[in-house]
Amino acid sequence: MNVDLRHLRALVAIGEEGTITGAAAALHISQPALSRTLEQLESRLGTTLVERTTRRLHLTPAGLRLHEHAHRILNQLDDALTEAAAGSRPLRIGFAWAALGEHTVRLLRDWRRDHPATALRVHRGEDPAAALRRGELDAAFVRVRPDDPGTASVALYQEPRIAALCADDPLAHRDAVTLADLAARPVVLCSTAATTDALWPAGPPAALEVANVDEWLTAIATGEAVGVTADATRHSHPHPGVVYRPLADAGPVTVHLAWPRTGAHPAVTAFRDHARRTLAARP
Repeated sequence: MNVDLRHLRALVAIGEEGTITGAAAALHISQPALSRTLEQLESRLGTTLVERTTRRLHLTPAGLRLHEHAHRILNQLDDALTEAAAGSRPLRIGFAWAALGEHTVRLLRDWRRDHPATALRVHRGEDPAAALRRGELDAAFVRVRPDDPGTASVALYQEPRIAALCADDPLAHRDAVTLADLAARPVVLCSTAATTDALWPAGPPAALEVANVDEWLTAIATGEAVGVTADATRHSHPHPGVVYRPLADAGPVTVHLAWPRTGAHPAVTAFRDHARRTLAARP
């Protein structure tokens, strides 16, 4: 099966841009050339990778799987070329939402003190587990354990769930709240939040979905909805209009460090051990 890097780059561009026009522009090639490259790839694989409509292109299930693999292959190649030319690259650590809350700065500062030869870069994204699978990150802090067989993980610690309330909400004056207290309220959900909907077997009583942490905080501060999150959020995202209170009857969230089983950055093992030591010693 003869598949070239140009075929993989074409599929990645199509998946990212969603149109032949946008993908061709991103690759600096003509639209007919890109279409021919995609047709060659599908012909050589014997399967349809892209569903074509009059306005958009959509990856098929097979296309989605190959798109993710192609991302990882191309990123690994770029990393190898960079290391060959300039030496070891920085260790890229990803997270969503609130990182490790009050423990974040100490963990990263101590790493830089103890491992000055290995630079560290921190990236916040909506889906660090997906970025890890695509080879865009070397390790990621996640609050849902990845089920991808190509990803290894270790549980670091557990943190309480808390409720986020408008500052003038009557519940904000309590020392703690319960799920029953929130049952009649709209609950704001964010794509980067941690397992909020799993607290209710049938999902939250009424859900308001938002795209990012700023919209999440705004919906709560204005009294439009309440929120449920991990304890790290109150440290990483204080807001003058939002009050955080313990959620008495909700189980804790487990924080994991995840990394690729193969092709991992040479410093991942040292970073994993550093994270475990640092978080085991937390107050």
